[in-house]
Amino acid sequence: MSDIFSLKVEELVSKIKDAQLTSVQICENYIERIKKFEKDVKAWAHFDKKLLLEKAAEADDHRRSGKPIGPLHGIPVALKDIIGTVDMPTECGTVIRKGKSFSQNAEIVDLLLSAGAIVMGKTATSELAFLGPSKTTNPHDYSRTPGGSSSGSAASVASFMAPLSIGSQTGGSVIRPASYCGVVGYKPSYGLISRNGVLKTSEKLDHIGIFGRSVEDIALLAKVLIKKDNYDSATIHYSTENLLDETKKGPLFDPKFIFYKTDHWNIVDKKSKEAFEYFIKSFKKNIEVFDTPSYFKDIHKFHQIIHETDLANNFALYYKKYKKKLSKYMQDAIVRGNKYSAKDYAEAIDFIKRSYESYQEVFEDYHGVLSPSSPGVAPKGLKSTGTAEFNKVWSYFGTPCISLPLLQGEGNMPLGVQLVGAKYDDHRFLGIANWLEKECNN
Repeated sequence: MSDIFSLKVEELVSKIKDAQLTSVQICENYIERIKKFEKDVKAWAHFDKKLLLEKAAEADDHRRSGKPIGPLHGIPVALKDIIGTVDMPTECGTVIRKGKSFSQNAEIVDLLLSAGAIVMGKTATSELAFLGPSKTTNPHDYSRTPGGSSSGSAASVASFMAPLSIGSQTGGSVIRPASYCGVVGYKPSYGLISRNGVLKTSEKLDHIGIFGRSVEDIALLAKVLIKKDNYDSATIHYSTENLLDETKKGPLFDPKFIFYKTDHWNIVDKKSKEAFEYFIKSFKKNIEVFDTPSYFKDIHKFHQIIHETDLANNFALYYKKYKKKLSKYMQDAIVRGNKYSAKDYAEAIDFIKRSYESYQEVFEDYHGVLSPSSPGVAPKGLKSTGTAEFNKVWSYFGTPCISLPLLQGEGNMPLGVQLVGAKYDDHRFLGIANWLEKECNN
């Protein structure tokens, strides 16, 4: 494998800046990988080799001209096919949108372009970013699911067909695919990255997420994407000036963690349980095993009420006009979503703030919470994307979480460890994630 694939994104940027590498060379290497693996992995919803090389050549011309370059200059980034782009289709994993584009770029696309990045193409997603599986397979075993809904985003990075990719999470759509595919997947705190111009499934639960091959790669992309956007009222002002430096620096002293086996530990397979037990034992000075708070049980119910009510509202037109073109997953969710009362929905929303106020006390004594990213390795078969039982609580709270590919389960398939932090503490959180990654890889 070429050295290009072993370099961190920051190193690639530096080599482009110093004229040791061109963006065209980097893109050509990735095109070769796509030629070799895409027929089996099927990670791409839209990929135009000619357009990619044209953009790479433009990036190289810009650098040669001596004009200032951005922090991601010449770096190709893959986008989940729910993120609006004017020069590529945005089909959202449904035949209803076949060949259709958005009328403008999503805010995050404009931020990428301002940073000098190149939009590489669109990655396959579950239908309307929900449960209906996409065509994508798991790069480690083509007979297994890559997870969803950010299936292609995780698989493209795992198969070295993209250095970085962007996905989204409403339940577990970043953390679970990252675990199944063996890459780093980061869902920042709610409101840090704009969703303006991205398919809206749930105002209160939708998050933009990032896939990469290291925590530092993730931090570099996050630094570009985290920005207040007046067109997404959930976004907040959050300084990212020192984000990458803080990530590299890590914690001042050895961190302390809580490990939650959670009420869903019984669905974790035997081999994965052994891997997690070994992980806990390896970090016995740093980890205490606790039971999850009792009210977590209610959160799964409340998450479902919000998610399905919002799906019913946001896709009402699709349901009315194209019901037969929607999967049974989506039809059933919309039917349930239409049955919840205003009181049910209000109670589910109100509980977010109340429960998180109780929960955040954990971070007074501990640097983070650890748990499985998924119930085990990627399940066999492509008819399901797995379960989000280990992820929904953190999407509901809006806390930062990251899946780190630190373990292996059955058949040497990748198995992610999920780290969760305090809301809006993403600087420190990424530093702790980087520490954990390095400790396990040393």
